[in-house]
Amino acid sequence: MTHTYHIHGMTCNGCRSHVEETLSKVGGVSKATVDLDKAEANIEMESHIPIETFQEALKKDGGTYSIHKQGEHHQHSEAKKEKQPKGTGTFYCPMHCEGDKIYNKPGDCPVCGMDLVEEQNLSATSKEQWTCPMHPEIVKEEAGSCPICGMDLVPMEADSSAEEKTYKKLLKKFWIATAFTLPIFLMAMSEMLNNNPLYDIMEQKYWNWIQFALSIPVVFYATWMFFERAYRSIKTWNLNMFTLIGIGAGVAWLFSVIGMLFPDVFPSQFKTESGAVHVYFEAATVILTLVLLGQLLEVRAHSKTNSAVKELLKLAPNKAIKIVDGEEVEVSIDEIELNDILKVKPGDKIPVDGVITEGETTIDESMITGEPIPVNKAENDKVSSGTINGNQSFLMKAEKVGSDTLLSQIIHMVNDASRSRAPIQNLADKVSGYFVPVVVLISVITFIVWSIWGPEPVYVYGFVNAIAVLIIACPCALGLATPMSVMVGVGKGAQNGVLIKNAEALEKMDKVNTLIVDKTGTITEGKPTVETVDAFNEALSEKEVLQYIVSLNTNSEHPLAEATVKYGKEHNAVILKSEDFSAVTGKGVEAIINDKKVALGNPKMMEYAKADIASKMKDEAKSYQKQGKTVSYLSIDETVVGYVVIGDKIKETSAKAIKALQDKGIDVIMLTGDNHDTAQAVASELNLADFKASMLPEDKLKEVEKLQENGKVVAMAGDGINDAPALAKSDIGIAMGTGTDVAIESAMITLVKGDLHGIVKAKNLSNAVMKNIKQNLFFALIYNTLGVPIAAGVLFPFFGILLSPMIAALAMSFSSVSVIGNALRLRTIKV
Repeated sequence: MTHTYHIHGMTCNGCRSHVEETLSKVGGVSKATVDLDKAEANIEMESHIPIETFQEALKKDGGTYSIHKQGEHHQHSEAKKEKQPKGTGTFYCPMHCEGDKIYNKPGDCPVCGMDLVEEQNLSATSKEQWTCPMHPEIVKEEAGSCPICGMDLVPMEADSSAEEKTYKKLLKKFWIATAFTLPIFLMAMSEMLNNNPLYDIMEQKYWNWIQFALSIPVVFYATWMFFERAYRSIKTWNLNMFTLIGIGAGVAWLFSVIGMLFPDVFPSQFKTESGAVHVYFEAATVILTLVLLGQLLEVRAHSKTNSAVKELLKLAPNKAIKIVDGEEVEVSIDEIELNDILKVKPGDKIPVDGVITEGETTIDESMITGEPIPVNKAENDKVSSGTINGNQSFLMKAEKVGSDTLLSQIIHMVNDASRSRAPIQNLADKVSGYFVPVVVLISVITFIVWSIWGPEPVYVYGFVNAIAVLIIACPCALGLATPMSVMVGVGKGAQNGVLIKNAEALEKMDKVNTLIVDKTGTITEGKPTVETVDAFNEALSEKEVLQYIVSLNTNSEHPLAEATVKYGKEHNAVILKSEDFSAVTGKGVEAIINDKKVALGNPKMMEYAKADIASKMKDEAKSYQKQGKTVSYLSIDETVVGYVVIGDKIKETSAKAIKALQDKGIDVIMLTGDNHDTAQAVASELNLADFKASMLPEDKLKEVEKLQENGKVVAMAGDGINDAPALAKSDIGIAMGTGTDVAIESAMITLVKGDLHGIVKAKNLSNAVMKNIKQNLFFALIYNTLGVPIAAGVLFPFFGILLSPMIAALAMSFSSVSVIGNALRLRTIKV
């Protein structure tokens, strides 16, 4: 029989596979299939299994997910619903233990035990609210007076982020732990003094009881979460750093308690001269306090790794001025709708994406493009949310609001990329899988070896060194090595107008040795202008040729078509009615106008329209093409009657960027749908030896495949729909932010400003990030490779050096912090 149930709590594909695996393991289940989108599980079973059995299985798995009969989940989720604090409500593990899995409440990762980090997004920068100082239950969206007492409302203080709350909670616990640990440490160290003055006050066994009493707040309050995480890790067999800390510190503390209560069960070598068992309360509490310090420093460092997103969030304004019936009205950003007319005053942040309808100004776009020079803007120019207006007011029409704005998309993209996993992380994952069991085994072997061959007291040496091995090992340094560098690198890229889709893109970009670039909109400005319209046939005037061209192109969205339509409007061309319009990809357009079959495009389009181009026409066109211009032919009823010449200026940054990429050893190849003469003129100007002309979308795709077969790592930069297949096939697709949505969707890297200099930035960034990741992995592996044997005592026979478990705890805590610190260096690099 098959039953369908609702699954609650899934947020990603990792959740889906995890639930599927858990349900499949239930006795009597033949097959379990889980659908993430529908949040449903189809369970095939040999005979009926009560739903309580599945509920128990998911509960034992950690309680993150729950299963209900269809239709009952809503009531269940309402009953369980808790009031959410202010913030984004989205949390993730900094080590990405379960891939891109996200959680809806703070806590610690069920796999590695680390504190979850709150994602930063625009929902956190909610609109300003106002409240009454005497009646806090009164909350309003705007200033005014309290309806109860009449007092002026005051702005509500922003609620602390989950990150800040975690830091404050850990800081409080750290000071409590330090206050109780310090006296224990001093008591223990006093034993090294001759004629210890403390023993004049009372015997050692009583001092042991005082140490025990002082250790209780440290173990059972300040650092109890470590033991909870250790227990959960063993229960779910997700062994991690806290497993080692829990075992190491727990064994030291329990040994000390048993030694106080039942001293006679221990051999004499564990006892002091007074007959009391030597206790390790100072080792346990110092270890736990130092680990807590490490966690505290990590939380503070984590808050810096996503500082780029926080800086982007600051760009989002809360208010805007909306024009309503000719009046200026201040509104919240959330109240802006599509096509609203907004006024932007000098120095104000632009509230949403849109187009200028009246006025002109200069706009500082550096926060999004990374380019410091303000950009001149006039009527019909696009403007982006978060950029800063210069010294003139203007009116704009809202075209994208809320989550559709460029700023929102950048923040969303950065968050997604920060949570993605780089392939280089697979090495760390493989090592981490065996890490904790191997360390525990080494710890046991250390105790056995010291107990057999160590100096007296052998068991004491064995015990202390075994604990040191458990404490010094740090799987977290290994786990954090890649994600921290990726997070900082992706943020750095966003600040410089380079949007990275995922961590894999950074790794692949580092290996790229061939770059394919499109011409129009990539090398050139993508703002074509009509230079000449001419007729080949005396029966038609230039005005009539223009009329046919404009009438055809009003149906097309191609940049060249837009240029001709704009030119036609300027020259008052009358638009004729067209029927059966169709665009032939990579060739041109055709339609029926005045009962005549009209076609416009390149020579391939003329072949398609069965119109022959005379040699005289070709020669006339060639003179323009050699100047880098594009020539489109017009045919009527299979006869070529005229042409239009369109120029597209080469971007100022193109030549410099191509030279910089070639200096880095990258082969730059230009592929264009334009004719050979136009392509050659552009290639000559840019010193490009390698180019191919008259390329259709499928030709570009084949070229990418051919280069890949020859062992090249290919990056493709383009901005049009015709580039999408090649962008998707290439190892790295790079879209120009000025291009089409299809191209951007197909790409792994998007350049906001849309010029080739962004590719140089992306290459520099990927080189820096991969170098940083390798440094982190090297440090983490070397630290553990050297630290564990030293803690086990391999240096003792040669140099008499042993590592105290307390020193081991200090080293372990700072190993993770140093990895994060190294990743943070990426914030200062120049790309």
